[in-house]
Amino acid sequence: MPFLNKNKKTIIWTTLSIFLVGFSVLAAYVMLTEPHYIDVHISEEIQEKQNGFLDSFMKAVSWFGRIRVSAVLVGCSALCFLLLKRKKDALLMLSTLISGGIAWVLKTLINRPRPTKDFISILEETHYQSFPSGHVLFYTAFFGAFIFILLRTINKHPVSKIIGMLVCLAMIFLGAVSRVYLGAHWFTDVLGGFLAGLIYLLIAGNIYFGSKKT
Repeated sequence: MPFLNKNKKTIIWTTLSIFLVGFSVLAAYVMLTEPHYIDVHISEEIQEKQNGFLDSFMKAVSWFGRIRVSAVLVGCSALCFLLLKRKKDALLMLSTLISGGIAWVLKTLINRPRPTKDFISILEETHYQSFPSGHVLFYTAFFGAFIFILLRTINKHPVSKIIGMLVCLAMIFLGAVSRVYLGAHWFTDVLGGFLAGLIYLLIAGNIYFGSKKT
């Protein structure tokens, strides 16, 4: 797969630079300002139609991003690929654990407080700092990595590939919405997690598609 020719490398590194600048600007913004009208407004809009079913559904979606659950999810995925003798795919899945370390470092450095009941409804008690969303960073990295594997390996069943990719994209989107719905994060936290996840995917994708298939 001629993924890493010169033109594509230029596009990838240009995109990576844009994401890095975007994340840096967003991080500086949340460090220097209080929750903005946009953050509060988006939270209010998403939480406007809270009900028992949606509460349970959003908690279920968000459950996969818990530290222990995500570690088991990654470990089981990697083990399955190892049993199928697909070491490269297993390593890609294991690498998504890096997202947890990235989130911890960024949260510590930026040190943004979590949303409070003074502004919005809080349905999930949280710990640690708020920016970026570790759940969204992990979902973007993990399900994005699965999309890479689908793109690379499923050629004879395009319908299965499309369905799998749509499920992964849906999980990333719903994971982001769930964090705002539950009052665990502001919109800008979620956006920061998504950008950080995309940065990981660009780097991981370069390595994954650029090496020989095993």
